Amino acid sequence: MATSPSQSPDKPLGRLSVVGLGPGSEEMLTYKAVKAIQNATVIIGNSFYLDQISSLTEGKEIIKSSMGQEVNRARESVRRAETEHVVMISGGDPGIYGMAGIVLEVLLHAGSHIPFEVIPGVTAASAGASLLGSPLSGDFCVISLSDLLTPWEVIEKRLHAAFSMQVPVVLYNPKSRKRVEQFSLAMRIAGIYLAPETPVGIVQNASRLDEKVFVSTIAGVTEMTDMVDMHSVVFVGGNESTSWRMNGREGIITRRGYHTRYVY
Repeated sequence: MATSPSQSPDKPLGRLSVVGLGPGSEEMLTYKAVKAIQNATVIIGNSFYLDQISSLTEGKEIIKSSMGQEVNRARESVRRAETEHVVMISGGDPGIYGMAGIVLEVLLHAGSHIPFEVIPGVTAASAGASLLGSPLSGDFCVISLSDLLTPWEVIEKRLHAAFSMQVPVVLYNPKSRKRVEQFSLAMRIAGIYLAPETPVGIVQNASRLDEKVFVSTIAGVTEMTDMVDMHSVVFVGGNESTSWRMNGREGIITRRGYHTRYVY
């Protein structure tokens, strides 16, 4: 049986790791992510994320690119990983709106046999939820409002389905400079299925500099749309969610059902 180019004895097999950085600070990186970065010979990623881990990348070959170049990054990572240990950097978790999917698609399309791994990271839903308290205690949904790759008509159907279940919904990519109406539309859909006083949390730059947390309601959040951008993640509570205030902080808790079975 013929060997593939990646198996050629003249071309030693490399390795490809897709590494999640979480929010970006080194203290939020997993130990496995740090070791992969340290062991890599080539590191590829978006400039924004690479700049956040510059202290870990000294002596490495760094390949930076900008937003919108994901396919090119994936192709280059697969090409270089034929003979080198390549780390593809992804913000948050690479398997949740990150780089793992497109890298795996390129690998499968190329028929490559390069050893491949995905190293998870703290996604925005987890990072933001921790700052609000516990809005995602039970079942929840995550939906991106970006229509760059998914038509808005499809997103709108998903929003109806998610909010109709009355579980918490996390909105990624809620608003950009070009997409200014979709967030308001999403809140109108939420209002069809949930009470106006249902809590809504907005977390900007979770676990990064300029971190901010706001708590409102479905009825009141329309007055806070200026605080929503691409650095934000929005938490819309479900029918078991309520807001709380304690020690000068406020947030959201979604009861999981313990109160129906235990006295505490």
